[in-house]
This record gives sequence, C-alpha cells and structure tokens, in this order.
Amino acid sequence: MATTSTMPAPTDVRLMRAGANALLALTLLAVVGVALVWLVQLPLFSFSQISIEGEVQHTSDLSVRMHALPRLVGGYFTMDLKKTRAAFEAVPWVRRALVRRVWPNRLVVELEEHHPVAYWERDAGDDLMVNQQGEVFEVNLGDVDDDNLPTLRGPQGSAPLVLDMLQRLTPVFRPLGASIDKLALSERGSWRLTLDGGTVLELGRGQPGEVLQRTQRFAGTVTQITSRFGHHQVEYADLRHNEGYALRLIGMGTVDSAKAGAKGR
Repeated sequence: MATTSTMPAPTDVRLMRAGANALLALTLLAVVGVALVWLVQLPLFSFSQISIEGEVQHTSDLSVRMHALPRLVGGYFTMDLKKTRAAFEAVPWVRRALVRRVWPNRLVVELEEHHPVAYWERDAGDDLMVNQQGEVFEVNLGDVDDDNLPTLRGPQGSAPLVLDMLQRLTPVFRPLGASIDKLALSERGSWRLTLDGGTVLELGRGQPGEVLQRTQRFAGTVTQITSRFGHHQVEYADLRHNEGYALRLIGMGTVDSAKAGAKGR
C-alpha cells in the first residue's frame, strides 16, 4: 500500500498566503467603510425636521434661522451634537440648549432662555444684562420688556457678587418706599448705590454682612433725621463711619446722624 506524505509549505509561501489574506481583509474593510460613509450621507438620513421646545419669549424662528441653522452640519449619524448645541446657544437670549436625535431624520432642540434681572454697565458701551444666575449676556436692549430693572457695575467676573449684594439690600429699602436704581462695586471693593429717587449712598468696603448692617442702620434711622429738618430729601449719605453716617440734604448742608440724635444702633 502506497503511503502519501504531506510536506509543510515553505515559510515564505506561508507568509505570502498570510499577507494575501490580510490584504484581502483590509480591502473588504475599506470597501465596507466606504459603503457606510456613502450610506450615512444619503439624503434619507438628513434632518428634515427641527423641533424647538422650551418656554421661550424672545427667541423667534427668524432668529434661530439666522444664527443657528447656517452652522448646522451633518445628518442623523454624522452631526456633531456638541457643535450643534453651541450653534443654538449662540442665538441671542438663549442660555442653554439641549439637542437630541430622533430616528430617522428629526432633531429636537430644547432651549432655555436668559431671564434678566438687571442691566450690566461697562465702559465699552455694550448692551449687557445679568440673568438670575449672575451671568452676563449680550442682547438688543430694545427686546427687554422691563425698563425698570436696576443697573449693576463691577470689575470683570464680579457679576454674581454684585447681584448677591443687590438681593441682600433690596428688602432694606422697601419700608422707605424706595428701590435700588444702581449698585456699583469699585476695583478696590467699595460699594455705592443710587436709589430710584436719586439719593446716592456710599456704603464702603467690608464683608457683605457688614455692608448690610450699615445699610440697615441707615434705613432704620434716616426718617428720624429728615423729620427734624422738614423732611428734606437725602441727596447723599456716607455710611462709612463706625458710629453713624453723614447726610447731605437737598437744600441744606451736611448733617451728622450721631449729632442729630439718631446714632446708629
């Protein structure tokens, strides 16, 4: 009986076969990759509907079309959602945007608008406002519904601090029937405010609690002072004194609260 023996292929032949198989596999992968790229770019997967959700008052369809839509790139599979979110957050009045895909060709965008609580004053003259979170944002002031918002001012990055101080001080003047028209923080950390009637108060420096205490002392005693001088309106008050404050009344000179008998409590 004849015996057949199988000789192993030479090493170079085996290497050639392995190389050919690897090349074939890479070729197939490349073909599949090209096909997938072609497939995901078909009009079938382009977004045909963009739905805007959220409570918006100042963000119109026209504003979205002008500022966001030209920046959108890609379809269902290829769109970069991070860049898409940034495109919608570039629309005036939009604070935050959440975007998600809905199969097969719908993009849903949920918008959160800025809610302004004050104007922000800067030397550059930009139309800036402060929202509830203490963030400064730029808008067309003609779109602002409330013309009676206070004006804030401070060093760069200080908007949250100035807003916090505004919120602390606002209730102090309600018993006087007054409201804050302007609150400013200087580069050296000194506070000054202007009431809606034009009275200017120099609050000085210190921790928020210290500034608040001085202001409360003023609000709680100022009517006692003005009543002794015919209820003249306060033009200017310097609250930076330890034992009281100095007043300048319209039509009169300066009055020291301590000497007038209403020493700070």
